Amino acid sequence: METAIEQVLRSPRARLYVDEINRVLDAEQAARERFYERMTEDGHVEFINGKVIVHSPARNNHNIATKNLLVLLDAYVRTHDLGLVGAEKYLITLTRNAYEPDISFWPKEVSRAFAPDQLQFPVPALVVEVISPSTASFDRGVKFDDYAAHGVREYWIVDADARTVEQYKLRDGRFERVEADLVRSEVVRGFEIPAEAIFDPAKNLTALKKMID
Repeated sequence: METAIEQVLRSPRARLYVDEINRVLDAEQAARERFYERMTEDGHVEFINGKVIVHSPARNNHNIATKNLLVLLDAYVRTHDLGLVGAEKYLITLTRNAYEPDISFWPKEVSRAFAPDQLQFPVPALVVEVISPSTASFDRGVKFDDYAAHGVREYWIVDADARTVEQYKLRDGRFERVEADLVRSEVVRGFEIPAEAIFDPAKNLTALKKMID
């Protein structure tokens, strides 16, 4: 199957396309610099394809699922001294876009270099997005492609309404879905929980007790 780049290179308009792309990307970069200059620790904002995206407050089931998974993942990582688990306010800066994933993880060899006052962070090994009606198109679209292109090794999409977890592993530069009865990570070595522990408070507590005993 011919790639988009190959199609452009076959066209006599290739140079014109490149010039136009460079013009757009230069304008985006200027807008991105303004975004960094003006951003604060308040609110949930991202920079996606040249636009500042301001996200609305999340619904209760979204917050519960995010918190439940964050508690389990963070407890496991700290217990085994594996690295750093980041919550929503960690700004991930990629080559074109900047995101604030719901949950992210960096192994210790990367996170030990983070400074206390750091505001921008490199590509995580694991990213989790808990989808909502307003974010699903980003989480399954541009973010899905962007995370894979920049080497995120695992990407999980959590649907709090359907109570499901889609797990994707990076294979040859693309995400491939992994079918499994348990939520299991390769980059967070040994982390394994039933999916219901993300949505059910009682099962979450049971999994947490098992994890830290």
